[in-house]
Amino acid sequence: MRRRLYFMLPDLPAARVLRDALLLARVNVRQMHFFAKEAMPADMPEANFLQKTDLVHGMETGIVIGGGAGLLGGILLVMFPPEGLQLQMIAILVTGIGGALFGAWASGMAAAAIPNSRLKSFEAGIESGQVLLMLDIPMTRVTEIEELLAQHHPNAKFGGVEPHIPAFP
Repeated sequence: MRRRLYFMLPDLPAARVLRDALLLARVNVRQMHFFAKEAMPADMPEANFLQKTDLVHGMETGIVIGGGAGLLGGILLVMFPPEGLQLQMIAILVTGIGGALFGAWASGMAAAAIPNSRLKSFEAGIESGQVLLMLDIPMTRVTEIEELLAQHHPNAKFGGVEPHIPAFP
């Protein structure tokens, strides 16, 4: 189980120093995601599209709403079938899955254009030129990493812990 830690860093040189300290503490570079107003240099692991946008949250919402609407449509279709059609209960399952897939696609398309809602509290800092570090680490190392940053990098502001991180982004 991993936790996502957020840290606001004053600028890119501080982010590089912190990246090096984390690498020395045996934090994998794939677990670090830096996000700034400008594009990150090639030597810095930049946050990807899924971490910058609300795509994952939008698709989750679409699955729930679309699946519910599909199930309701399937139930109505079985209860009131069109003239000459004999529908089985499988129609409810098919319309539920179809609704969930359509809902995930439609809401995902809309959410891909929206900035990540989890990063709203960091928006002002990013706009002023600060760098956000999203760090995905095992929950057993959360205290260790917080202490490392407090000791060696007092200019890094702790931004909180996300209780769980998505499995894919």
